[in-house]
Amino acid sequence: MEIEIKHQPAFALAIVRLAPSEEIKVEPGAMVSFSEGITSDTEVAGGFMSGLRRVLGGESFFQNAFRAPAEGGEITLAPALMGDIAVLNVTPEQTLLLQSGAYLAAEQAVSFDTSWGGARGFFGGTGLLLLRVSGQGKLLYAGYGGLEERLLQDGQRYTIDTGHIVAMDASIDYKVRGMGRLKGTLFSGEGLVGELTGPGRVIMQSRSETDFINWLVPRLPSSNRSN
Repeated sequence: MEIEIKHQPAFALAIVRLAPSEEIKVEPGAMVSFSEGITSDTEVAGGFMSGLRRVLGGESFFQNAFRAPAEGGEITLAPALMGDIAVLNVTPEQTLLLQSGAYLAAEQAVSFDTSWGGARGFFGGTGLLLLRVSGQGKLLYAGYGGLEERLLQDGQRYTIDTGHIVAMDASIDYKVRGMGRLKGTLFSGEGLVGELTGPGRVIMQSRSETDFINWLVPRLPSSNRSN
């Protein structure tokens, strides 16, 4: 599998070139185009209960698989929001925690543990759902805006607004605390930051979906407004 990322950083598009008969798992809605001979299959991988666990973990109920023909093929992918795309090489030695909304696609040997308790409880009321990623292979993920990585040394602390966290190594320790002020209501979870302690890498996005929604909603037309 060869991956090329174009049109970075605001409107990134992933061009994935598949070897003969090679498969790739793709998040529903991420496919933009594919070459002749590519076939697709949509199913509830692992059965109905497994699909329910994925929904609770922030993933789609269904999983798409695209397979290349005997001569190989190409598929292009893009996220729903404007932003960048990057590739991570998942290895058996290092587990990754990924924001569920950042997942685009992965090789078949990459797996997602949606039954892990931290998938829902990681940041409580912030709405951030993390998936535990393991296995081996390439993982395509996206961020809203640009992507920025920090490598934390053992014992090094780093603070990030929870709305900007995309992924981190499972070796990182974390806790949530307030900034001493609230940007929204008490129930929205805003105003909380994650205090991370190394070792491990953390990946951030330069924009926050929640902040964008909070900016947009008051500007939407309302039926209560007079013409």
